[in-house]
This record gives sequence, structure tokens and C-alpha cells, in this order.
Amino acid sequence: MISLEIHRHFPLKKMNTFGIAAIAEELVVVRTAAALHGITQLNRPQIQVLGGGSNILLTGDLPGLTIKNEIGGIEIFLENEHDVLVKVGGGVVWHDLVLWAVEQGLGGIENLSLIPGTVGAAPIQNIGAYGVELKDVFHSLDAYDLLTGESLHFDNSHCKFGYRDSIFKQELKGRLCIVDVYFKLQKNPTLNTSYGDIQRTLQEMGVKSPTIRDVSKAVIQIRQSKLPDPALIGNAGSFFKNPAIEVADFQRFSEKFPEAPHYPQPDGRVKIPAGWLIEQAGWKGERFGDAGCHARQALVLVNYGEAKGEEILALAKKIQASVQDKFGIALTPEVNVW
Repeated sequence: MISLEIHRHFPLKKMNTFGIAAIAEELVVVRTAAALHGITQLNRPQIQVLGGGSNILLTGDLPGLTIKNEIGGIEIFLENEHDVLVKVGGGVVWHDLVLWAVEQGLGGIENLSLIPGTVGAAPIQNIGAYGVELKDVFHSLDAYDLLTGESLHFDNSHCKFGYRDSIFKQELKGRLCIVDVYFKLQKNPTLNTSYGDIQRTLQEMGVKSPTIRDVSKAVIQIRQSKLPDPALIGNAGSFFKNPAIEVADFQRFSEKFPEAPHYPQPDGRVKIPAGWLIEQAGWKGERFGDAGCHARQALVLVNYGEAKGEEILALAKKIQASVQDKFGIALTPEVNVW
């Protein structure tokens, strides 16, 4: 059996972007797939996997064994005239992958620049931004079943990708450690610059014929202007999903709130920005002790210093109840509550 260094009573404050002070009963850092086989043989009653800690809210200490996924590596696995299949370790920092792809001239993930977290966590959440979702470039992944000790392979169709959702967040929640992810990237990229502020930002940058590097820089600039840096103030980015409602419900909603921004969806529903709903309900900039709603982006809940996870969660529930009462719309957390 591979020798594993197990850390007991390990502090997690620096391992989650909310900066919540919590303790892992046991923690082991995994850098190879082989090490996972050794973990199964430990026979711990509870095991959870921690990536970059960027999309979780810790509401207490973590019992059992916590795996810190640091499996690395970026390599071209297969390629043809038009596309490249890239194999990436689950512990690779997501933005490091984006920068690598941009440097190689490979398109497809430049709109996902500066999203915090690791590659292994990206399929769980089906991360997305500025008109692109992970499922658009995802080919497949290799995972290790912590319950059975089996090595598993999932292609795109098996993952049940949805809006910030997947099979790994539902039926298989907490059961797998994602070892490697395979992405299909373009040698001759088709740029997606129509969403949000990308086109305007490129114009401000003086760019007339953008490259993937230009799009990446524009997205980084937009994100830095809108979202607080977790290194300066604890947060996990957008706390809630943007709700999509049925057309009949939207018609009733728009009669009362004709000024509300809205975006028709391919499935016939209409998406309403959660940040707008929260701001209109009066929560933007509100602070309760060290838990608060960010002053510039109402969709982001923040830890101003020593907030407990339970306090952030209590604020989230108050916001949900308030939005439901004012608009009749339910907000669903995007962040995983542990």
C-alpha cells in the first residue's frame, strides 16, 4: 500500500475562498491516482474531496477524511487537423489551464478565464461564464469511486450537464474523486464575443480583430471590475443561480416589474438575473457582523473577516425568503453547502 501522510485536526481557513475557520478531522493530499487506492484501503466511514475550495461554504468542521486533490499535469492526448484533445489533472488550477491554452493558441475556454477553483471541480459545477459552459468543450473524464474503489470513465452524455449542475452534484454527489479531465479545444478558434460586456471591453481596449488572448484579457478585466478578490475579502463568487421561469410566470412577473432585465432561454423559459432580484429586495451592501452582501455585486455574499459559515448561510436564507416574498421567485444556491 502507498504510504500516505495523514494530517489530523487540519485548519481549513486558507483552503476555502470564503475564509471560513473550520477543521478537518483528517486530511491527506493526493497527487497521483495510485494514492487513491491507498485511501480506499484506509476504510474511513466518511470521505470528502476538496479542490480549490472556491465553490463551497463550510458550516462546521469536516468529520472523517478530507482528500485535497492536487493531481497535476497538462498534456496533448490526441490531435487532428482541427482539434486537440487535452488531458488535465484534476488538481490543476483552472485559470492555469486557460493561460496554457491561450499560450498554445487553442480556443474554447478563453471566456472562462479567471474562474477560481480546480479542473476536477469544474465538471461538477459545469462552470460557465460569458456565453460558454464547460460542457461545450468537455470530452470526458476519469474518476475514482471512493465507495467501491473502481476507476470509472464518463463521457459528455453520461455527465447529465445542466445549468451549474451535473450527475456529480446529484446522484454521485460526494462519491467520486475526479482524476483527469479531457477537453476538446480548437486549433482555429471561433470566438464568442457577443455575450455581456466583452464586445464593449474589447472596443475600450482598442482591439478590432480579437484573438483568444484578447478575449481572455477582456474577460479578466470584466471579472476583476465586478467581483471581489477572495484574497482580499472572503467569497465564493456568485452565491445563487440565475433563476429561469416559465413564460406564463414571466408574463405575470413583467406586469409588476416591467423594468426587470430578462433573457429568453432555448428551452422556452426566461432567465432573470438573481443579482437584480437581490438588489431590488434591498440586500445589496447590507452587513450583519462579518457576514454581508457585497456592495458592488449583490449576487456575491462575503465574509468580512471572522464570519462563521452558519452566519453566511443564515443570510442566504433570509435573502431567499425576501426574494420569494417580493417576486414569487425561488433562488437556488450555486455554492455547495458543506
